[in-house]
Amino acid sequence: MSQTNTSTSTDVKDVKTNKLNLSKYDDTRKMTALQYFGQKDVKVGKVSVPIITLPSDAIVKNTAVGICGSDLHLFHDLVPGLKKGLILGHESVGVIEDIGSEVKNFKKGDRVVISSVIACGSCDYCKRHEWSCCDNVNNSTLQHNLYGHHTGGIMGYGEEFGGFDGCQAEYVRVPFADVNLFLIPNNITDKQALCVADIACTGYHGNELCHVKSGDNVVVFGCGPVGLMNQMWAKYRGARVIGIDIDQQRLDFAKLHFKSEIINSSKEDPVEAVKKLMPGGPDKVIDCVGFRFPDQLSHKTKMALKLETDSPNIVNTAIKMVRKNGHITLIGDYVGTTDNFNIGAFMEKHLTMNGGQLWPHKYYPIIFEAMATGIVNPTVVFTHSFPLSKGDEAYSFFDSHQCGIVKPFLVPDSLFKEGLEYIK
Repeated sequence: MSQTNTSTSTDVKDVKTNKLNLSKYDDTRKMTALQYFGQKDVKVGKVSVPIITLPSDAIVKNTAVGICGSDLHLFHDLVPGLKKGLILGHESVGVIEDIGSEVKNFKKGDRVVISSVIACGSCDYCKRHEWSCCDNVNNSTLQHNLYGHHTGGIMGYGEEFGGFDGCQAEYVRVPFADVNLFLIPNNITDKQALCVADIACTGYHGNELCHVKSGDNVVVFGCGPVGLMNQMWAKYRGARVIGIDIDQQRLDFAKLHFKSEIINSSKEDPVEAVKKLMPGGPDKVIDCVGFRFPDQLSHKTKMALKLETDSPNIVNTAIKMVRKNGHITLIGDYVGTTDNFNIGAFMEKHLTMNGGQLWPHKYYPIIFEAMATGIVNPTVVFTHSFPLSKGDEAYSFFDSHQCGIVKPFLVPDSLFKEGLEYIK
């Protein structure tokens, strides 16, 4: 398998028309990469190594890679604008192998985190540190027609989010390297740094958007990696936390590692269960599950027939559960439209709801410091390790929650050491 994205011009002055996602490649060098080919079809391929395409680029040689829960949306073919052969992934750390002539803040050999969110650093949104709202890196017609605007880019997430090659590979080309790379402190391990690419920042972002503070009663839907990170940061801020999921293994994990109270929503009505623990309802609810899990036949049918793209069941449950004048934050992915949204309860209960993709550029120094001092330990979510060449197996195990897996940690085969907890 080889890639077809090519570009012959780097003399582009207007970033809004710049084909940032059209990389150049060295066809004499091949690398291992995880590629999308359809529903539940991720293949380990050999593709050409990316090279400097624009003078603001850097090329990073990965030393560790993650698979995110949101990657499973692509695995199930539920995100618009996916092309066969797309390199997946938006979580990786590594060492800079090459830099473009305009890169000022980094040098070859630096250890770096690659931001999952790609931003330009110069538009009004970036200047306000609203990085995932960047105006200049994503010219998706699909997204503009659906949302009325463009958002920032996301590595390895398809045409709707900029069409960038992903990070689940041995090498990655990073546009606007001075903006989208974070230098890793010497006292931070690769596993810690990998949390900064997405999940630890997403958890912090969810707490920021929800204005979680000491003394709050907080419910978090989801005990996957992002849900666990939201619980971790809520506990860090002094909140009382209930985690809700349908997977008892993950609920037990949340209770053990983050001291959350837990509710299995497959065994009891979560609204009634929360009411017993938090009479009057929680102050804050954070949805870390998102669009992919309809619980009613009507929504399963509508999604199958493409009459709606997103299930509203978590949002409607949150609206019913949260106290009057409470706050709901959506940090799990939503990508399109939904039906039967409980707008009446939302309005009459005087609720506030917000959401959005993470702002890693804003939070990474805070998270590095918190990890270095031992205040938080997000790395516990990495329960199993795989060589990159077994990444297709990692996707399958992660998707089906086999063997108690919470989050896979992948490394290039040349760095993989026998004795790591690899599911063979």
